Amino acid sequence: MADPRDFYDVLGVSRSATGDEIQRAYRKLARQYHPDVNKDPAAEERFKEVAEAYDVLSDPDTRKRYDAFGPDFRQVPEGVDPETWRRARAGGGPGGPGGAGGPGAAWGGPGGRGSTWSNFDVQGDEFDIGDILGSMFGGGGRRRSWGPIPGADQEAPIDLSVEDAYHGTSRTLTVTGASGATRTIDVKIPAGVTDGQRIRLAGQGGQGGQGAPAGDLYLVVHLLPSTRYRVEGRDLHVDLRVAPWEAALGETVTVATPGGDVRVKVPPGSSSGRRLRLRGRGMPNPKGAAGDLFAEVRIVLPPAIGDEERRLYEELAKTSDFDPRDQT
Repeated sequence: MADPRDFYDVLGVSRSATGDEIQRAYRKLARQYHPDVNKDPAAEERFKEVAEAYDVLSDPDTRKRYDAFGPDFRQVPEGVDPETWRRARAGGGPGGPGGAGGPGAAWGGPGGRGSTWSNFDVQGDEFDIGDILGSMFGGGGRRRSWGPIPGADQEAPIDLSVEDAYHGTSRTLTVTGASGATRTIDVKIPAGVTDGQRIRLAGQGGQGGQGAPAGDLYLVVHLLPSTRYRVEGRDLHVDLRVAPWEAALGETVTVATPGGDVRVKVPPGSSSGRRLRLRGRGMPNPKGAAGDLFAEVRIVLPPAIGDEERRLYEELAKTSDFDPRDQT
């Protein structure tokens, strides 16, 4: 049989961890592997392992015995000297594992039957063999209880348009619990959320057991595709359509942004692909600077031209020596 995992390793804490650190580690792992939220077949066993480690390390007296005797702490009778136990476990003499009078002998193992505890510093003249067997096979002693288990954290997607993410919005959501029961909650989405951002709703997740607090519900934002805007983080990109003469001569034109229309100057001689930066016109940021909006010039020809327009284009063609295919 493989050796049991070290309880400190199970919780991912150091052997000098405080009680608060042990509790925080347990809560995080319990929520991660709680059967209500994690459907992986191995999650339930992992959850039980985490719960057992917490059960031992959260009790100061039990933790002290675990530190002293390791995985054998449940089998070692009260009063046994830890240093003597470690020397006996190390072997090398009559007190070693499997030797006469060693730990194996104490349990009736390979060390032989009928051996005594003469190698250990047992307090008093007698001990009750029933107590030993009871501690070995689950009888007597403190019953293990997993204790209050905090509710599992849950996640739910929420789809938003760019405009709703920019301004913020309110939604009424239907949440389904592990039992299949549904409930509705009203949610206020703050302005400036971005794609993939998680919005925490404290206490709106899975219900806790034995009076433990409920978990949290995390809404994962998904920005819906927009026909107008392209989103990169907090920056927005929009096509700015201009006529050939506006691009050639320069013009002040209107750009639509989620926060309203803005007038922007198209510099003379602008080609398609030129980007005009509007600082702070991107997605707002509650904790810092807003993103920028980039208007990318797109030169658009008229779908049809009249006789006078054709004459002017022909005159321009004769007058200009510009060759767009001869550009470096």
